[in-house]
Amino acid sequence: MKVIKLKVSVIVPVYNVEKYLEKCLTSLVNQTLKDIEIIVVNDGSSDNSQKIIDKYAKKYKNIKSYIKNNGGVSDARNYGIKKAKGKYIAFVDGDDYADETMYEKMYKKAESGNFDIVVCDLNYVYEDGSIKRVSSKIEHDTTNIKNVYINMYPCVWNKIYKKTLFENDIEFKKGVWFEDVDFLYKIFPYIKTIGVVKEPLNQYVQRTGSITKTFDKRLYDYIDNFNDLIKFYEERNIYNTYKKELEYCYVRYLYATFIRQATHFDEDEFNKAVKVAIENVKEHFPKYRKNKYFYRGIKGIYLVLFNKTISKLVYKMEHKGDKK
Repeated sequence: MKVIKLKVSVIVPVYNVEKYLEKCLTSLVNQTLKDIEIIVVNDGSSDNSQKIIDKYAKKYKNIKSYIKNNGGVSDARNYGIKKAKGKYIAFVDGDDYADETMYEKMYKKAESGNFDIVVCDLNYVYEDGSIKRVSSKIEHDTTNIKNVYINMYPCVWNKIYKKTLFENDIEFKKGVWFEDVDFLYKIFPYIKTIGVVKEPLNQYVQRTGSITKTFDKRLYDYIDNFNDLIKFYEERNIYNTYKKELEYCYVRYLYATFIRQATHFDEDEFNKAVKVAIENVKEHFPKYRKNKYFYRGIKGIYLVLFNKTISKLVYKMEHKGDKK
């Protein structure tokens, strides 16, 4: 009996996405690349997601269905990684989908240069039918990992990864928001080569809904994740190698991404968030303004100048159209 060597394992975490799941699974079973496995991990859904999974698993032999108690998207992905048998691993959330040529193009690219990961562009797909192309921010195949480190679009779905990378005891952090950012900055020090496919092959569905105006403490996972990254790098003796890059990303995420998200809170909570961000930067990277990465553009200058006064201007601009 001929043993089939699986080329790509696609891991699909599922939690209450019955509205989107059929489109996701259809895009995967119709992939032009053969010899792939589709690992669907139902993370304790209470809707009809499992009925949809069962229907597809009955019809398509390359779908492997698993049901587990709810543990969050990170736990579901980690579960799938342990089951994966492909040479490469990929991730698609149950409410997104892939171009039908995605994994053929990315696998061929990976094999052509023995790349550790391959990255493609993606589309933001809105429920009104509109589409916005988003660049991976990586234009060419490269071995300059540090440059990619500070510029990459930090999502997991537009990439395939050599399975051997996960032998470095890398997994998704459980029970937190922004787990993909944490994961990528943990795995990147082990990457030596990156291949690029400049096509928007991943389709990232943007669900409609109002942004919350109330405080959500999970926003602080941004800070906790990066503080854990510092410990991770120190424990693995890679901190000094990536100190400047980690410093830049730490400050950028706290003073730009974290602060921007915090503007959705009321002003008191926003001011508390600013205080926490500034305190953490002072504690971990008090001399960050000496880092050359901050002087490569306007965004970097904003990070160098950031203080409580600038944060108030940011909040005011974000709310200038609000009714009093």
